[in-house]
Amino acid sequence: MRNFIRAMTVLVLTAAPGSAEEKAQTFDFGGDSFRAGATVVLDAAGTDDLFMAGETVRGEADISGSAHLAGRRVTMTGAVGGDAYLAGMDVVLEGPVAGDATLAGYDVRVGAVGGDLRLSGAKLAVGGPVAGYALIAGDDVRIGAAIKGDVNLTARTVEFADGARIDGKLTLFEEAPGTLTIPTSVASEDRIERRDLAEWEAAARPLTGWSWTRAVGRFLTGVIIVAALAALVAAVMPRTLAAMRRSILERPLRNLWIGFLAQSAVIGSAVLFAMTLIGALLVPAVVLVALAGGFVGYILAVYAFGVALVQAVGRPEPQSVGERAICGGVGALAAGIIALVPILGWLFVLALTLTGLGAVVQRLFRPRFLAPA
Repeated sequence: MRNFIRAMTVLVLTAAPGSAEEKAQTFDFGGDSFRAGATVVLDAAGTDDLFMAGETVRGEADISGSAHLAGRRVTMTGAVGGDAYLAGMDVVLEGPVAGDATLAGYDVRVGAVGGDLRLSGAKLAVGGPVAGYALIAGDDVRIGAAIKGDVNLTARTVEFADGARIDGKLTLFEEAPGTLTIPTSVASEDRIERRDLAEWEAAARPLTGWSWTRAVGRFLTGVIIVAALAALVAAVMPRTLAAMRRSILERPLRNLWIGFLAQSAVIGSAVLFAMTLIGALLVPAVVLVALAGGFVGYILAVYAFGVALVQAVGRPEPQSVGERAICGGVGALAAGIIALVPILGWLFVLALTLTGLGAVVQRLFRPRFLAPA
């Protein structure tokens, strides 16, 4: 589920700029900077934590805290004093990172990392030294610097440039163990372990026991993700989101009905495709559409729910990015707490999701049977 949320996050952030406004939206609070739009640039010093999303995202100034960047083209040339989290199509992290770095995309390049490195994508390049461990999963991987800690690596091809070295243990996950060639200058044979590719998931993300700390942490992480997505979508297309939010609050039952019909039609089509045998090839795509629609509907409905709760205590409609983020967080927190109630909580979340989906369907397709007589 966490992988699905991350994938959908990237999908929303990379697809939304098609409707983006020309002017980027900015919000600075407590030394942190929040920016979203078609082209987003940070070129002034003085930022602690940085949050940016858009089609083209560039961090050109040094920051003292952590960087959270997502978009189609993402570049961070300034130094990062904390951790770095970058996701997109083309991702470049040139500035040195004092803490850990987590990057995902298609073409990903990273420089010096003072902590641990987690890297995934198709074309990956490590151009600077890594002080901690490295988890690397890609198709074509190039390593051109020293990695001090252990390395877990899975790749179709791997290339080592001059200066590449792995000081810790190198564990390779291969479809056919022994296919990847590792020069002795990179790692001696006694420090190399070759394992089957099927073991990668377990090795990269070891299972841990349940605890209250982790449960609360994951709950709050989900709330933050939903709030951030709601705020970012509101910043990129504020008028569209405001219209759908008003539709949900003014006509919740009609939106619930339309959402139910839409999701039923999509899921039902999967069954019909499967019955035709040839159309069974389309079933995974139809399931993905159903999941994506439910996810987008939930984000929208949670945001509208948060606005309703905020207005219930006498606050006006949100106007700024910060106010929208607060509404998204309030709605996500309240919906998450209600979801903990057995049976009724699940039904509430389902109704919320279908209501949001109904608003999206009406906005995109405007069903004719809803038109006034």
